Amino acid sequence: MLDPLHSDSKHGHLKIKIAVSGAAETSFLSNENLKLCEALGREIVLQGAVLVSGATTGVPLWAAKGAKIEGGLSIGMSPATSEEEHVELYKLPLEFMDFIVYTGFGYVGRDILLTRTSDAVLIGPGRIGTLHEFTVAFEDKKPMGILTGDWDTDDIIKEVIVKSHRMDEHKEIVFDSDPKTLVAKVLELVKSRKIDERKHYSPGAFDPNSISDVGHDI
Repeated sequence: MLDPLHSDSKHGHLKIKIAVSGAAETSFLSNENLKLCEALGREIVLQGAVLVSGATTGVPLWAAKGAKIEGGLSIGMSPATSEEEHVELYKLPLEFMDFIVYTGFGYVGRDILLTRTSDAVLIGPGRIGTLHEFTVAFEDKKPMGILTGDWDTDDIIKEVIVKSHRMDEHKEIVFDSDPKTLVAKVLELVKSRKIDERKHYSPGAFDPNSISDVGHDI
């Protein structure tokens, strides 16, 4: 029986892709905070997924570093049109990414491609750009994990969800202060969603009880 999360059908994906969103400028964060962001990247790989980032400095770069420390795959989605523009105009790094997609859409357009390329989004400590990525992911009903800590982003997101009067529109958002637990929760959301999707377009083609852990390769 085919495993719907790891089959080679036209709808199959080799790996779950998880985006990490967070501040590019990190002067408001402690070294311990940055190590938590690195741990997010490490856990994404350790639990069998691929890291996707906005190819920026700060939180995304720390997460990408964590992914590469564990020997995983790291994909960057750049706002620039080329490597030269990425480095010279946007002043963005090339390190810790296996390849970079040069979207040419600036930060706002890049955010849409970042979230839509990914199966889920993890939100770390951030600023206004991070909140934009959160709202884009929310509108697209992406499974999300919010890393909580001694910064304001997680509290702001909770307030936005409550005060926007849209709490019932998106139930696949989880909060946790531990990177390992947060990644596990988000992967479980993705796994459940993929089971439902495969049932929809391929009814009777598989037994959900045959699904192995989402971190396994095909």
